[in-house]
Amino acid sequence: MALETEGMPQLELEAVIGFNAHVSAGLRVHPDREHLIYPLGCSVILKKIKDGKQEFLHGHTNNVSCVAVSRSGSYIASGQVTFMGFKAEVIIWDYAQRAIYAQLPLHKAKVEALAFSPNEKYLVSLGGQDDGSIVVWNIETKQAICGSLASAQSAGHCLTVQYSNTNDNVFVSAGSGTVRVWELDLPNRKIRPTECQKGMLKRIVKCVQISEDDQFIFCGTTSGDIMKINLKTGLLSSVGPTKEKYRMGVNVLRVLRCGNLLVGSGSGTFALCSSVNFKILKKVQLKKGVTSIAIRGEGQQFYVGTEAAQMYRFGYDDFQAELISTSHNSAVKDVAICFGTSELFATCSEEDIRLWHIDKPKELLRITVPNMTCNSLDFMADGHSIISAWNDGKIRVFAPESGRLMLIIHDAHRMGVAAIAGTRDCKRIVSGGGEGQVRVWELQPHGHRLLEIMKEHKDSITCIKIKSDSKECVTASADGACIIWDIVRFVSLQMVIANTLFRTVCYHPEEYQLITSGTDRKVAYWDVFDGAAIRELEGSQSGAINGMHISQDGRHFVTGGDDKLVKVWDYMAGAVTHVGIAHSGSITSIKICSNNRTLLSTSADGAILRWRFPHPPSP
Repeated sequence: MALETEGMPQLELEAVIGFNAHVSAGLRVHPDREHLIYPLGCSVILKKIKDGKQEFLHGHTNNVSCVAVSRSGSYIASGQVTFMGFKAEVIIWDYAQRAIYAQLPLHKAKVEALAFSPNEKYLVSLGGQDDGSIVVWNIETKQAICGSLASAQSAGHCLTVQYSNTNDNVFVSAGSGTVRVWELDLPNRKIRPTECQKGMLKRIVKCVQISEDDQFIFCGTTSGDIMKINLKTGLLSSVGPTKEKYRMGVNVLRVLRCGNLLVGSGSGTFALCSSVNFKILKKVQLKKGVTSIAIRGEGQQFYVGTEAAQMYRFGYDDFQAELISTSHNSAVKDVAICFGTSELFATCSEEDIRLWHIDKPKELLRITVPNMTCNSLDFMADGHSIISAWNDGKIRVFAPESGRLMLIIHDAHRMGVAAIAGTRDCKRIVSGGGEGQVRVWELQPHGHRLLEIMKEHKDSITCIKIKSDSKECVTASADGACIIWDIVRFVSLQMVIANTLFRTVCYHPEEYQLITSGTDRKVAYWDVFDGAAIRELEGSQSGAINGMHISQDGRHFVTGGDDKLVKVWDYMAGAVTHVGIAHSGSITSIKICSNNRTLLSTSADGAILRWRFPHPPSP
């Protein structure tokens, strides 16, 4: 990838919508009180609280699994997951330089948790369940001091680590049936554990916090209660709440300066409770489980991240949730831009369709169909409806202003609807199914009518494009064929075949040529009239091409795929003019706005990226 992009002009990234909410305690506030720090795919994002400006820390080769910030804020540490048998790196970042300070490969498969010592001398890292070891690193020398197995043979996996607030040589680890206080013996390069005595209690600890004066350890458990353990003696002091436990377990804890606790549960309850008797003082119910709580400054304000990939801001006094950012929490399948305007775009992911404003990437509307998956969507040319393809075999048509369901076509396809497109005259819909059928539907004032079923493809339809005169369309399929159909007489006009699973197809704006791409990593030009191959380009050096779109003047096109690169091509020269490097998951779809100023790309990690298109429209 480095060779492929070397010396290439880079695309300018304007904004990113995305937040990996599944990373426990992934959302942090930097001690300068001006930046939020959170992971997205393989990157760590620094977002300015005041104006929302974003910076990116790129360096991981796979998804970031944990984030830690040192007390002064000079360093940020992040760990990643990787494949079985490979080393998962811990990267320490120099915050001031926004650059890598040290790369520490030692753990296998996954880094579970990280913690900095109070004086920033050491970093402790915990490996995942396939690794099971704790390692203490010297930050100055960038070397490992010592390591040990995280938990005893009789106990379960270790899940979290937390450093003492005053002592560089003491830290705590906890997990399934184990809470241990470790002491670092630097002269002998050893860490020695002391198991905490919990009596008859058997608990799986998900999160650990230590009180400001290092007197007590607070452990949040999957049973929904909090254990309070004396750090010096290692004895259980108390456990609570006794009556109303937190549903779906305690996911995250934070200790405030005043001594009270902030608690986030798996059911979405966010509460302020007393650290003495665990009595709930204030609580708010949020959508989906709380995964992060980040305190800003002295604790007058805090930020909360949930599994729904939403971030909230709270004040200590009023304890009211203010939604500050939303994003998709799973892979984005498709993106569509409203025809003739460059202000609105829609994305679909799992069970929801979201409508966004393009300039200030803000969610305007969310349409949810529970427990279903939306595979594809499109705006009708008049902008009055959004047509969508779903895995339950139904086509659903929604109103873009209100999200109202205007029409539902039941049993449109046997194995789910895989692709969809609307004609320019807004009277017909062409849909493609998982079984390879192409169906044409007529929209009527109060309903719909099936006009024709066209069976030639042998596998799932991946992409449908309709000519501007609404008389012909082209369908791409995973069976290695692209077919041009007459949708007036309902016959196939041409078939192009290649040794690939086609993922995407586009008409040139003058509609005499097609370009296709897929798993063979080639971009192929075809003649529409006789289906002859005109030329073939090497589209990518690694990974399939999943998305492609041509600018309205036909001079440039863009591609994106499993190599995570956005590429802008000159259509006639067949050469790459610009490359965009920022995605951390496979690119799933890509579109150029009709005004040739903005480029949108979506990826499998739930991110939506907005780039400045480098070739403005010719006057």
